[in-house]
Amino acid sequence: MKALVYLGKESMGYRDVPEPEAASGGVIVKVHACGICGSDMHGYHGHDPRRVPPMIMGHEMAGVLESGPSAGRRVTINPLLTCGRCNECLSGAPQLCEEQRNIGLPPHAGGFADRIVVPGTSLVEIPDHMDFPTAALSEPVAVAYHAVQIGMRNLRRPLSAARVVVLGGGAIGLATALVAITQGAATVMLGETSATRRATAQAASDAIVAYDPLGEAQIEPASADLIFDAVGARATREAAFRLARRGATIVHLGLLPGSEGVDVRRMTLAEIAFVGSYCYSMTDFRETVALLASNRLGPLNWVETRPMAEGAKAFADLDRGDTSAAKIVLMN
Repeated sequence: MKALVYLGKESMGYRDVPEPEAASGGVIVKVHACGICGSDMHGYHGHDPRRVPPMIMGHEMAGVLESGPSAGRRVTINPLLTCGRCNECLSGAPQLCEEQRNIGLPPHAGGFADRIVVPGTSLVEIPDHMDFPTAALSEPVAVAYHAVQIGMRNLRRPLSAARVVVLGGGAIGLATALVAITQGAATVMLGETSATRRATAQAASDAIVAYDPLGEAQIEPASADLIFDAVGARATREAAFRLARRGATIVHLGLLPGSEGVDVRRMTLAEIAFVGSYCYSMTDFRETVALLASNRLGPLNWVETRPMAEGAKAFADLDRGDTSAAKIVLMN
């Protein structure tokens, strides 16, 4: 079969690889769509020691089940692999499992390939009217959905009455804004330094107001009830604390390294809740599939599809910023 293989820093190759073989509990899925995640880009740049070349990355997948009694069903795949036995797994928070692993990280080959082997328990069936590129968004949108649920639980007022800000206009930031709107936010301010990404976000929904955090049109300090930091850099953490009103909630879901910018004194004196958000539960994932299938996130005009065979160029274009899309999904 063919696969897009990570060969080393900033090097991808579309080549022949052996067909996968399903072990006990595993099933074979014909991959029709697989999105490029920011973590895949992190590996592409050689910044993730877990991604050792040559390997097949990719964990935002959808396709058709090819083995087992349910062969022929259209599915998306939850890439989180957990023990299923610990307190976190049994209490419905598998994203906190100490033994968590991921499809798309060694030793589990990812979805940038014709076929993939996954546990049968990772499959979520999708309706016939749902196309594969949309289904492949289930994983990144589930990250946003989980973050919004955490934010809503910490709010001191209904989401419809809250001033909501998202920092970062990449796929996760934009998805967070769109999910917040589906859950009741009347307007979401989205801060993004890239003019191209601002235009993409603005076109995704009339309820999004995209602004340049480095420009003249600034949000007044201490005015936001709920802030999502989808970048996780010092500058965005500082911005989040600057924007937070007393009693506000900051949800931190960016994964850049470092902890600078957290204003612990203001967090204490203003009773600001600073909470982390990581991945999702299977319930979050299933509810996200239903949300996407209902078309409530809008036209998804921020998603671009390209052939898997052109995946190397897609990675290079994302690296150079030569695309207005917040998400590129590779298609077989």
